[in-house]
Formats: sequence, C-alpha cells, structure tokens
Amino acid sequence: MKSVILLSGGLDSTTTLALAQKQGFDLYCLTFDYGQRHKVELDRARDIAKHFGAVDHQVVKIDLRQFGGSALTASIDVPIGRNQQEMAAEIPITYVPARNTIFLSFCLAYAEVKEATDIFIGVNAVDYSGYPDCRPEFIKAFENLANLATKAGVEGKSRLKIHTPLIELSKAEIIKKGFELGVDYAMTHSCYDPKEGGVSCGVCDSCQLRLKGFQEAGVKDPIKYSL
Repeated sequence: MKSVILLSGGLDSTTTLALAQKQGFDLYCLTFDYGQRHKVELDRARDIAKHFGAVDHQVVKIDLRQFGGSALTASIDVPIGRNQQEMAAEIPITYVPARNTIFLSFCLAYAEVKEATDIFIGVNAVDYSGYPDCRPEFIKAFENLANLATKAGVEGKSRLKIHTPLIELSKAEIIKKGFELGVDYAMTHSCYDPKEGGVSCGVCDSCQLRLKGFQEAGVKDPIKYSL
C-alpha cells in the first residue's frame, strides 16, 4: 500500500509517519520549502525520511513570501511568552494563509501520479495554535474535493482517504504514542523562530506547546533550547 505523508520535520508529522509505517504503508514523503523562517526543519525532514526508509522524499519549493501575511513568511515578529489563554484568543500571526490547502493540493497531485489512495497529515485540533486548516471540518471538506477533482475519483477506480491520526490527541498523548513507536524526537524540530545553529527558542507558541506536551507526558524533551 502506498501512502503520501506530509512531512514537515516536526513532532506531529514524524509521529504520523511512524503510525503510517506501523500500518504497513509504503512511505512517499512530501516536504515544502515555502520560504519559512525555520528552514532548519527541511534538514530534519530529510533525515527523518531517510531514517524511516521512505521510498521517495520530495522537497517542493514554493515561495509563499511573495504573499507574506504571516510571521513565518514575512518580516513580522513571532509572538513569544504567551500563555494558553492568549494563544487561544485568536488565530495567531504565525498562521500561514491557506498553507494546508496548498500543501494538500500538492499531496493530491503526488498521490494521483503514484497511484496512492492514502494521504497522511499530522494536524491536531486539541493542543494547537488555533489554525483553521487543522480542523476536522476542513479535512473532511478537502477529502470530498479530492474525490471530485481527480481522474481516479471521477472514474470510480479508487477513493482517496486523508488520514489524520493525531487530530483528537493532546500533545502529551501524541508524544506517548511516538515513544511507543520508537520515535526519536531528537530528530524533530518545532520552533518557529530558531536561533543560530537551529537551536529552538523555547518561548514561541510552538515551543511552549511542545514543552507542555513533554512535561505532561512525563518525559524529557531531547532537543536543545536557547533558554
């Protein structure tokens, strides 16, 4: 069985990759160099795909800096030191407009070429930053679109399924599941605003959610932080 895995190099996508492998899928990984300030995640993704023995790993370059509108793709400060209430109050400036819609569209094209009927994405609707394209409603809508927009779907030869195995899990539950699968989280990167050498800042929303998850899981985060 072939599967396309949206692999960012982060904690969630790596756990998703491990789950797909455990289910017996052949791994076809897709990573995006979209002009993000945390480009270190691209190197992590390459290492992770190799570690898991991916059949193929494509790094697709699309420059979303041309549009901007996000602290990840424009000269806008990444929020730091926010508490849970502040994170949940509104959709944060680290939201990249339509990012998962764009990424899943590429995954769909890749899957159709490879004749894969399964796409895995590590979105989460529990411990996350409030992004609209991480919600179950979005995934369901895109899956319906995918089966209307492809040759295989129209001809009735196959039906594409988008898997979101982490969508209802807390960050701590995701980490525990990853440890059960033998995931080495030292390979992963989560920080939105890494310092020199790719060291995580420890204070952006993503770092804080990650650290909270490890604390609640009762295990030590193996990566380095600048604080």
